[in-house]
This record gives sequence, C-alpha cells and structure tokens, in this order.
Amino acid sequence: MTATFTEVVLSIRGMALFQCQAEGQSFGTHHVLRGVDFDVRRGEVVCLIGSSGSGKTSLLRCMNLLLEPDQGEIVLEGAPLFRRTRTERLKLSNAQVNAGRVKTGMVFQNFNLFPHRTALENIIEAPRVVKKVPRTRAEARARELLTRMGLPDAGHKYPSQLSGGQQQRIAIARALAMEPAIMLFDEPTSALDPELVGEVLAAIRQLAAEGMTMVIVTHEISFAYELADRVVFLDKGVVAASAAPRELLLSGANPRLAAFVGRFTEQARLLGALAAAADVRSTTSHNKG
Repeated sequence: MTATFTEVVLSIRGMALFQCQAEGQSFGTHHVLRGVDFDVRRGEVVCLIGSSGSGKTSLLRCMNLLLEPDQGEIVLEGAPLFRRTRTERLKLSNAQVNAGRVKTGMVFQNFNLFPHRTALENIIEAPRVVKKVPRTRAEARARELLTRMGLPDAGHKYPSQLSGGQQQRIAIARALAMEPAIMLFDEPTSALDPELVGEVLAAIRQLAAEGMTMVIVTHEISFAYELADRVVFLDKGVVAASAAPRELLLSGANPRLAAFVGRFTEQARLLGALAAAADVRSTTSHNKG
C-alpha cells in the first residue's frame, strides 16, 4: 500500500507538533482545499507559497479553527483539536477548543489592532482576559516584547500614530504575548509599503533564530528561500510540492511551480544569484579544507 504524504513525512521527521490530515474546505460548490495532508515539526519554519486562490490562507485559518474544515483531522501537540469524517465527529467543548486555539499565534495581513487602545494595551488584552494574567505581569511581559520587536518606546502610542511596519511588529508582539506553541503568519508584509517590509521580515528572522515554530504564507520568494526549513507549494487546494527551499524552488521539476516562481522575475534572478554564491562558498570552503 502506498504511504500517504503525511505518513512519509512522519516516518522521516518523527513526532510532529502540528498535523492536518485529509483536510478539506469548501464554500458552497467551490472547493478551496481538496484533501491536504500537512504537518509541522517543533522548531521548523514552513513557508506556504502559491497563486491567489490556491488555499494558503484557508489552510492557515483551518489550523486554528478560524475556519472549520468540512472534513479531516487537526492535531496539535499530540491532542486532537478537530476530527470529522463521514461516520465520526469529535465533539470538544468550547473551553477545550479555546485551550488548543491559544497555542497558535496568528498575525494577519492588516494588523487587526484595536484602534482605540495603545500598543501596550493591545498586547496585554488577551493575556489578561483569556489567561487571567495579572496586569503588572502582563505589562512587564508586553514591555519585554516591545523591546524585542525594536519598539521600546511605542507602548503609549495608538495604532494611528505608528507606521504600518510598526503596527505589524506590535501585532507580532501581541501574538507572542500568549506564548503560543506555533506562530501563523498570513502574508505579513503584503499591506506594507516596500520600504517597511524589511523591518517586519527582520523581526520574523529573529523569531526563527530563537527556534519559534512558524508557518508563513508569503509571496516573498527570496525570503522563503532564505528562511524556511521547508517550502510547501499549494496549487488548486492540494499540496503540489514540498521540500527544502533550494530543492523545491530551483529544480524546475514541477512546471506549475516553475511558472509561479517565474512570475517574480526579480526574485527568481535573486534565487539564482544566491545559489551561485552558495556554490562559490562551498567550493572555496572545500578547497581550503
């Protein structure tokens, strides 16, 4: 019997932090996801790429049940969060679902900050309301996160007083305040002016260096090449390809993927330059040895 995508991955990678199996999602007669088997191991950075409508954001939203799949199973840290088949439906209480959901930190395209609250108040809201963290401790943690995001003096400012890049870093801090097991990013730079993209990507790079488990929906191909442990290409609601960045993005073996990457001509040229530089470094290191 042929192993499924998930079985193959689990046999190689061991116990996964997060698993989606045979997941499907439809809106009316439109099937956005068509049986996605997908997993993330602890400490891994996975970038989801694909054209608009391929199911990237829907998959991300299913991971924390902002969207409820039509069928399939979602497992987080070994505990089932969702299961629905033709013959079975896992019934969890709202408290159990919420307990699982708080383990996932979500960062949206458009920040979604409360406009009537300061940056500090945005960050402490969920820990105080959901986790009942005392205000003094929540504020101390929020200030640590503001410093970590390079915004130590922004706590008293309202979102309207901050740039888009600053708002997105506040949104990242807000998600981190809940101490999630996994961070989910839905095109975190798509709403930013080009000159502000770098500061948000730098914050995400820092999280990767610290070992945070992350799933990132992105159109920044060069960023995915540089940062990801694995790149997953979604096409028409299925996982069309999944591999290490260099293997996936530079091989040209998948015509649909090659066409997609080819649309980003400047980024594609950069990938080639990065690969050439890596080859030079590898050859130089070998010769020195």
